[in-house]
Amino acid sequence: MVRKPANVASARKPNMREAILAAAEELFSTHGFTAVSVRDIAQAAGANPGSVTYHFATKDGLLLEIYRRHCGPMNLRRSELLAAARRVRDLQDRLEAIVRAYVLPAFTSGSDLAGGGTRFTRLRAVMSAEGNEVVRRIIAQTFDDTSNAFIDAICESLPHIPRTDIVWRGHFLLGALYYSLVTPERVSRLSRGSADGTDAGHAIEQLVRATVASMQAAPLDQAPPSRRKTPAKT
Repeated sequence: MVRKPANVASARKPNMREAILAAAEELFSTHGFTAVSVRDIAQAAGANPGSVTYHFATKDGLLLEIYRRHCGPMNLRRSELLAAARRVRDLQDRLEAIVRAYVLPAFTSGSDLAGGGTRFTRLRAVMSAEGNEVVRRIIAQTFDDTSNAFIDAICESLPHIPRTDIVWRGHFLLGALYYSLVTPERVSRLSRGSADGTDAGHAIEQLVRATVASMQAAPLDQAPPSRRKTPAKT
């Protein structure tokens, strides 16, 4: 059995539905989806298992609701920023605006309920790594439409880069985003204190600049001239 998190147990909420959501989010972000049972969630929320099934029917439904309540606002904000970015005339400036439109909401949503927060970011990272089919379906249902809109916008700004390359580079951006939000202390430690990993503004600019550069790199099947292999002399 998964041990009940002390912070959830000590902060009882009058709304049982909210208590269940908070407990499940904490447990999923710490132990993953598969290892946590409905009974674990109920115990952490100070409820009985019947309350969990009453409000959410299944554990799958509970995870879907966690994603919806966080990602609905975040996806909406991303869509608003993307619409503005696509109106930028200069292609270089447009590309930067598109990348920032994706990155910014993940950092600036200070409240867990507004779509951000370290706990939910940690949950997303754990869920993505777990490989559970239910989790894969929920992630796809929550993010694929928004992700495709950003990929399309980047392709329009970089028409000479194949969409497949853009998809790979966007995939790397997501991993960098997770890691930047979940382990900011690593930046502080490895920079020997010269950088503050918790400085969201600086992290956003570093991530945007690095991503724009990677998006503009030559396609995989077009190596830079200096690195192309020359035929062996016979």
